Amino acid sequence: MASYTKIKANNKQGYKWICTLEGPPDPVTGKRKQIPRRGDTKGEAFARAQKVLEDLTKYGIDSKKIKKITFEEVAWDWLKTYSKGKVKESTVRLRSKEIKILLRYISKISIDKITHKQHQDILNDLDDKGYVRSTIEGVHVTANMVMKYAIKNRMRLENPCAGAVIPVKLLTVEEIENSTLEDEYLEKNEITEFLHAVYLHGLPMDLERFYLLVFSGMRSGELCALKWSDINFKTHEIRITKTLYNENNNMKLYKLTPPKTKGSIRNFSIDDSVTKLLLAYRDRQEKKIHELKKHNPAYHDAGFLFCRENGYPFIQKNLLYRMERILKKTSIKKQATPHIFRHTHISMLSEAGVDLKTIMKRVGHDDPETTLKIYTHVTEKMRKDANEKIKIHFSDILNFNFKEQQPIPLQEM
Repeated sequence: MASYTKIKANNKQGYKWICTLEGPPDPVTGKRKQIPRRGDTKGEAFARAQKVLEDLTKYGIDSKKIKKITFEEVAWDWLKTYSKGKVKESTVRLRSKEIKILLRYISKISIDKITHKQHQDILNDLDDKGYVRSTIEGVHVTANMVMKYAIKNRMRLENPCAGAVIPVKLLTVEEIENSTLEDEYLEKNEITEFLHAVYLHGLPMDLERFYLLVFSGMRSGELCALKWSDINFKTHEIRITKTLYNENNNMKLYKLTPPKTKGSIRNFSIDDSVTKLLLAYRDRQEKKIHELKKHNPAYHDAGFLFCRENGYPFIQKNLLYRMERILKKTSIKKQATPHIFRHTHISMLSEAGVDLKTIMKRVGHDDPETTLKIYTHVTEKMRKDANEKIKIHFSDILNFNFKEQQPIPLQEM
């Protein structure tokens, strides 16, 4: 039954109606729950109270309680639960950054009041401010997970992130003409020039690290986490089971975490020449470590291939700095980071005729998109080169002038 109360108000008619409906009892205390709502008319007040009652009985949503819960509270609560799952620390850290971006826009808004338009406006504004697509996508994914968490916990009915459009930046004619896939990997002559510069100007460990990156295609974090126990010198194989994670770039606070994806856990063979290079390096390192331990009882003896004089592993940034230093000694103009060696290795394998499935397994790619793009580009280029070689090698036959030749008499046939 609905009960109505007439109250004074500053509207045209000078009063409003309060409709009170009887709601279900509190599931914890058992106390009766009344639902009052105001309106200019009895019908309007009843409709509002009826909507609250329906949400409470049908969906378990208590609008009075939810009104006090902000997006910020729900987002951090979700992250706490999310971090307990099978996710890497680096992923949790990324989600935290994406939440902080969202908080700039909707931190104090009630979780049930956020609209689809508000979410779309956030994505559009990030695009206007020049954020890269991957960041905008990450913000959208995080918001989507927070909203699903809110729905599951009966804080709202629908997901405002559903159907949102990720802004796409259209390339200009100049960008299309100046951008080539070759910028994403090093050509054979560039590999030669870079490794020669490493040989001439490299610092300790540069030669071994960059040869490994070029001829294995492993990620920087995988290289930094590599231990001597991961290399089988008898079979010339390397095992990838971990990657280095260091949130604050503090060498002593490093963590070894599982690789990026399940497919990243892999074994692959390395060339004999690289094996010999590593063996010679190991001999030098063992002698050096023996001396270092004499003077440093706290030496961190964890068996890393590439470590500092205190035994702690180098982080990815060190590899980037070393690479930038070497590039300055070359004529290479590409904006390259150590990740380019993964793409370079894919191109090398493609050029060597290795099939796509084997390449993906070797570099630990679950998603074929990047691998396929480079593989297709290189193999297509090889086909064009093959046609050119045929033209050059068999030019005398291809340019044969049949019109100038005399037909062979029938009796000679």
